[in-house]
Parts: sequence; C-alpha cells; structure tokens
Amino acid sequence: MSDVDTNREYKDSVFTALFSEKEKLVELYNAIDGVSYTVSDGITINTLENVLFMGRRNDISFTIADKLVVLMEHQSTINDNMPLRFLEYIARLYEGIVDDEAVYKRNRLTIPRPEFIVLYNGVTSLKADDYYIKLSEMFAKDETHKDVHSFLELEARVLNVNKGHNSKVLQASGTLGDYAEFVEVVRQETKGINSEDKVALASAMERAIRICIERGILKDFLYRHSREVMNMGMLTSEFDINVAKRVWREEAFDEGMLIGMQEGERKGKLEGLRAKALEIAKGLLVNGFALDKVAGLTGLSLAELKELQNDIVL
Repeated sequence: MSDVDTNREYKDSVFTALFSEKEKLVELYNAIDGVSYTVSDGITINTLENVLFMGRRNDISFTIADKLVVLMEHQSTINDNMPLRFLEYIARLYEGIVDDEAVYKRNRLTIPRPEFIVLYNGVTSLKADDYYIKLSEMFAKDETHKDVHSFLELEARVLNVNKGHNSKVLQASGTLGDYAEFVEVVRQETKGINSEDKVALASAMERAIRICIERGILKDFLYRHSREVMNMGMLTSEFDINVAKRVWREEAFDEGMLIGMQEGERKGKLEGLRAKALEIAKGLLVNGFALDKVAGLTGLSLAELKELQNDIVL
C-alpha cells in the first residue's frame, strides 16, 4: 500500500477516493436520481482542481449520458453561496469540453445538461432532508421590476446523507450507506478530542477503521486504503481553520450590524453578535474543539461555553 503524496497541494477526501471508482459513482448517482445507468452507458470523470474547497478535494464532476453532474460532499454548515461557486465550476467545465472556436459557429451547440448535488453529512440540522438552494435567491432585489423573470438560474439539490436520513437513497447505494455508517463511527470515536491533539485523533481514527472493518463497513476499501484514510482525516477536512475563523468573525460582525440597523439600537448588534457566536461555538463543541479553543475563537466565556456544552445533546 502506497503512502499518500504529502507534497500534493490538494488531497482527496475519503469521499472522493471512495466514489472515484466508476462503478460506485454510477451506483451513487442511480440511487440519488432514481435511474439505472451502468458503466457501459459511458461515464467520464472530469473533476477540476482547486475550485470548491481549500486543502482537500470533496467534489467529483462527471458526464454520463447527456448529463454533466457536479457532486459535492459537505460537512460544515450549508453555505447559501454554494450556487455561485457551482456557477464558476460549471463555466470552467464547459470551457474544457467545448471547442474554443465552436461557440462562434452559426449552428447551435448541444451541451450536456448540468446537475448539481450536495451530499450533506455534517452535524447542523437542515431545514429538510431533500431541498434546493437557488442562485436567484442571491440576486439583489429589483423593486422597479418585481415581476421580471430571472434570466439566470442555477439550482443545487441538497441531500442529508447522515445515518437515519434519506434512507431510501442510502439503501439504494450500499456504498453510500456504508459511508454514512463510517462517518458516524468516526464521529463517535473522535467526539471530545481536541482537534490539535494529533496523537489522540490518529488513535481514534485507527479505532474507527478497526471497528468498521470488524463490522463489515467499507471493509474492502479500508483494507486497501487504511493508511491513506488515516492521512486524509475526517470531519474538519473541507476548510482551513484560520480562514474559517476570520470569515466567522466577519459574518458575526455583519449580522450584528444588520440587526442593530433594523432595530435602531446598539443592543441589536450585540444580540446578533452573541447569537452568531453561540451558533459557531455549538458547531465547534459538537466537533470536539476544546473549551479554551472555542473561547478564543468566539469571545465567549468558559462559563458560557460550559453551560452551552451541557445543553448540547450528543
């Protein structure tokens, strides 16, 4: 078994390593869309580099039949700006599959129909197990032409694939069902461990892999790729914590300012900041961050965090 290339800027996640096998990818897509394609129908993986995430690749794009699908795993809070990121992604994909000169010809081109899917396995509650987020929801409001149809739209389907959610999809794709089980085992084994304690995390991952193999969960994959899985890590793989910390603080300030302006009182800004800080703290605590670390990131006191921790049902 070969080691992961640690010099690569972007590494595969467990998700992309698992579903980059065409048979498993077709099985997954059939389960999601309720279709019955096979590898013989023709599937081409054309994932782009360095577009959606920082540090670790959590996306797979592929063509099958007449469709161009962008499939993404998401582990943190769902980002409502995702349609804009998908728009950038699909534009680059079309640039790669359409000849530069072809767009200047008079005859209309036929291009693969795009489809955008987010598979969510984070810990934050979603508004539904299966719903869509739209690019048009991001557009500035046009008060002059309220009934004008949007001339540009992109819809991304969000599916909750945690254990116990969208059971039909998890059952239809045995690999996805096993992956949901694997994520749950990893989450349980790493619960309460400081994210900076690499030794403890490595030990927890080893336990999780051993438990899954013993239970027959992704058994063959983990036998073949256990060392790579150890290096890939889990649950914090899709964002750089320093960048995330800065963005969270900016969002907290912006939301607080908005509430303050609406209410016309400074109290509104403070309440907005506190609400956002509590929301961020809850997510960090659920993912095993130490109390002192969460306090430094959010500005909340240890007493407040201990009270919040007691309220969290793990």
